Amino acid sequence: MNFRTLLLGTCSAFAFAGLASAETLTIATVNNGDMIRMQGLTDDFTAKNPDIQLQWVTLEENVLRERVTTDIATKGGQYDVMTIGTYEVPIWAKQNWLLPLDNLGADYDAADIIPAIAGGLSVDGKLYAAPFYGESSFIMYRKDLMEKAGLTMPDAPTWDFVADAARKMTDRANDINGICLRGKAGWGENMAFLTATSNAFGARWFDENWKPQFDQPEWKATLQSYVDLMKDAGPVGASSNGFNENLALFQQGKCGMWIDATVAASFVSNPKDSTVADKVGYALAPDTGLGKRGNWLWAWSLAVPAGTQKAEAAQKFIAWATGKGYLDLVASKEGWANVPPGTRTSLYNNAEYQKAAPFAKMTLESINSADPTKPTVKPVPYVGVQFVAIPEFQGLGTTVGQLFSAALAGQMSVDDALKQAQDAATATMTEGGYIQ
Repeated sequence: MNFRTLLLGTCSAFAFAGLASAETLTIATVNNGDMIRMQGLTDDFTAKNPDIQLQWVTLEENVLRERVTTDIATKGGQYDVMTIGTYEVPIWAKQNWLLPLDNLGADYDAADIIPAIAGGLSVDGKLYAAPFYGESSFIMYRKDLMEKAGLTMPDAPTWDFVADAARKMTDRANDINGICLRGKAGWGENMAFLTATSNAFGARWFDENWKPQFDQPEWKATLQSYVDLMKDAGPVGASSNGFNENLALFQQGKCGMWIDATVAASFVSNPKDSTVADKVGYALAPDTGLGKRGNWLWAWSLAVPAGTQKAEAAQKFIAWATGKGYLDLVASKEGWANVPPGTRTSLYNNAEYQKAAPFAKMTLESINSADPTKPTVKPVPYVGVQFVAIPEFQGLGTTVGQLFSAALAGQMSVDDALKQAQDAATATMTEGGYIQ
């Protein structure tokens, strides 16, 4: 063996040893646009942390929820970082399924997280998940179609105005639907929209004694109005449409209005992706005059499951992905309008962001106006705007979502869907010991 061969062999051995010593973080995330963008920017993280490699598991929203819930409940240990929401964090933290995020670094500035968002991700003052983006919901609408219909969108419209406008803006001959709303079954899909909407109609999931309320007139008004409106002004096959499907429809110019997550604003207003980017206006989620609007409160957040053996590396990644530096990174690559919204107070004080994002002020107003502790017109025993923060809700919410999606598809009547929802909720709450 000559010297050159020996030298190459030694270098290869060192390189292999370096590669072998690198930790690989397995990250489960949702296939939303902001998360896809993050994956494209992670060379910045690995360059700063060459001892950490990243492996992505990117899933559709309902599938992600099912997979991470099963894994964490069974201590499967498949993931080192999980993308979870405001519903799961307090429940899982109290079960000791999540590690507190107490090692995010001296410059992380957790105090900068918007209080309404941080509150939903904390237990006993400790942060158990860091928000990648936060959101409420509002109306995105086509200003040109609104004008063509002879209407002016108020900043704070009623449901009567929205329903009337949707029907007037519908143009079936030109494949324009007056309104696009979620119909895909799931507690975080159609039920996120319908639960938030039901708050505006005066409905609630349970009364003060945990008795289900789907047999009450407020829920009938909510579901009947939704089904009728979607029949008159919604897209064909709406019962299969979730966030991503409606986003595509809106970007293609096929929706007059879309009521959904505030995070969508950067995508519908981005001329690279949206054919109607210069025609979009924004308004608060509608009400019915009862004092509650149909806007929710949510954050897709990154958390560390208690079963991981790589907690230190996991928190390094979370600090990178949810820190101020990441916002600057996205701004440098994609412009300020496309940074993940709804997480940091400093972003909404940033003059460059305010100038680039015409939806910024209304996003923050929507987030701050959602009150998880008082989500409904009538009093309730639960916390949560578009969900009920009890462990049983995940299964029950999906069951009810399937019934309401079937009603939208014309597979059952509104009355039958509500009766079956009442029966399912009563059985669940009886089994859980909430009611006798």
